Amino acid sequence: MKAQIAVIPGDGIGPEVVEQALLALDKVGERFGHEFTYKTALAGGCAIDAAGTPLPQETLEICKASDAVLLGAIGGWKWDSLPGDQRPERGLLGLRAGLALFANLRPAVLFEELADACPLRPELVAGGLDLVVVRELTGGIYFGERGRKDTPTGRAAFDVELYSEGEVRRIAEVAFSLAMKRRKRLTSVDKANVLESSRLWREVVTDVAKGYPEVALSHLYVDNAAMQLVSSPKQFDVIVTNNMFGDILSDEASIITGSIGMLPSASLAQGNFGLYEPVHGSAPDIAGQDKANPMAAILSIAMMLRYTFGLGSEADAVEAAVQSVLRKGFRTGDIHRGEASLTLVGTREAGQLIAGEI
Repeated sequence: MKAQIAVIPGDGIGPEVVEQALLALDKVGERFGHEFTYKTALAGGCAIDAAGTPLPQETLEICKASDAVLLGAIGGWKWDSLPGDQRPERGLLGLRAGLALFANLRPAVLFEELADACPLRPELVAGGLDLVVVRELTGGIYFGERGRKDTPTGRAAFDVELYSEGEVRRIAEVAFSLAMKRRKRLTSVDKANVLESSRLWREVVTDVAKGYPEVALSHLYVDNAAMQLVSSPKQFDVIVTNNMFGDILSDEASIITGSIGMLPSASLAQGNFGLYEPVHGSAPDIAGQDKANPMAAILSIAMMLRYTFGLGSEADAVEAAVQSVLRKGFRTGDIHRGEASLTLVGTREAGQLIAGEI
């Protein structure tokens, strides 16, 4: 197979973890006889510095002409003082909208080797943890009408949460289809006791469920879901929710796995096209210090192989390589707790070790 990947290293630790992810992908190509070519593009803070905009049109065109996109991270303290519509994060929102990436998949898997890094009591995660948060990505409050106005009590600001039936139906279809391939349990998270948008969400998800009689559907209010994630996480298989709730819950789920540095993600359009990125963000405080954990970026490559290219065996090989390195006792700083029996490694060494296991 031949494929072109648009590569957006981005800001902070993004370039460092992307370099190691591509090392792993090159090793997959060598091992399994595929040819991957790369075209680098700018987005985020580095794009602001170079082109005056967080998302140059050229970047969007490169992405559209590619088979998939690998993104490192976007944002950083350097650009925090910019107005909201000029911040690096607008580049990420622009990519999602411009590429029609409506479904975000964030798996939270606790490797048995990292059980000691999980902040929950051992009995809560005994036997492992494996769940996926399916987050709607191009609707809701992040893309709704927004603005400011004067009121008798001073300045006011507003952001509108709005969802159409079609937007809810298509993300529900993704979640139900994924649940069918897993343990056939789906939890829909909303705030239907307060929000009208959540009432519509619940109505549509319930209607979509009629087409998936084998999937056990349950509903949780978002506050209860947040509590259940840390008090009884093993009950979850697939969670589907809106843009804002998914943003929050997936980060909460990430820490259960031992470190946010372990979590990959996929943002999918209709068909097989997707943008793949680690969840951890740009971490400017450790950028350029060879301290970042590249495993989330490498596991994002595994998701790319699985979801965009349909290469299940290759994806399995990448995931197994990560677990093998963990089993052999190698740890980056975020998952090392000072244990004398474990070996602390940097970004580059971790990437080389994983590539060597593929």
